[in-house]
Amino acid sequence: MPPSASLKPRLDSLCARYDTAGALDLDPLSVALAYPDPTDREVAAFVAAHLAYGRVAPMLRAVRAALAPLGPRPATWLRERPETGAQRALHRALKDWAWRFHTGGDLAAWLLAWRRLDEESGSGLESHLLPGPGEDADAALSRLVQRLRIELPATYGLRFSLPDPLEGAACKRWRMFLRWMARTGWPDLGLWTRYPKDQLVIPLDTHVARVSRYIGLSARATPDGRMAREITEALRRLDPADPLRYDFALSHLGILGDCPGVRRKATCAGCPLYTICRAR
Repeated sequence: MPPSASLKPRLDSLCARYDTAGALDLDPLSVALAYPDPTDREVAAFVAAHLAYGRVAPMLRAVRAALAPLGPRPATWLRERPETGAQRALHRALKDWAWRFHTGGDLAAWLLAWRRLDEESGSGLESHLLPGPGEDADAALSRLVQRLRIELPATYGLRFSLPDPLEGAACKRWRMFLRWMARTGWPDLGLWTRYPKDQLVIPLDTHVARVSRYIGLSARATPDGRMAREITEALRRLDPADPLRYDFALSHLGILGDCPGVRRKATCAGCPLYTICRAR
């Protein structure tokens, strides 16, 4: 069902509320934005996006601690060391690091994967995620995921980082990384120029899934790949050129605890979505 005509101005108002530096401070993208060099931003984004789960404040501390051993120029750190030397140094530096499902060994393997892929391409990860002739972008993502499943240790943390869109997964953390790298609007990095921006899919987390059901962007109960595409297509009808510009606001409505999940005038009347929200 297409979104109602009254939804766009309300979502635009929601963006005006959350598209702020203050909201960005509690987003993992802020870690990547702290690096001035584009390739360093890619490395930081590759780490931050794939560790972006769980409570925000400790997650941000874990991401910064994960990148700290690489110093102010993480891409240079990875590129200038032979793989064996980088592996030893990372395992030593990260031996006591952990974030929920991920261990220091997982993170070392993740960083070394970026190093190998960058060495092959000579310019980071974009070329590894470009669709070939007759393909869509998810085919390229699936191909890279399947390659990394073979090349990386089969730990729980690394498998958690490697969902496959062609298996029906929402791929929230990969979608977030791709949005950051390819989209040019605030607050994203817009570093990749060849990736097909019209094939970006919303990073579907629990907050986006819940709010999307409340306002009629999806009726699906399961937050899977089909739901992510359904929400993306509904938003595309509201803004054909840039449907993912609504993602930051939708997610932060939940991340910042501003949506209680129960529609009550006392707590919700100030929300731009209040009059069309179906929460009960």
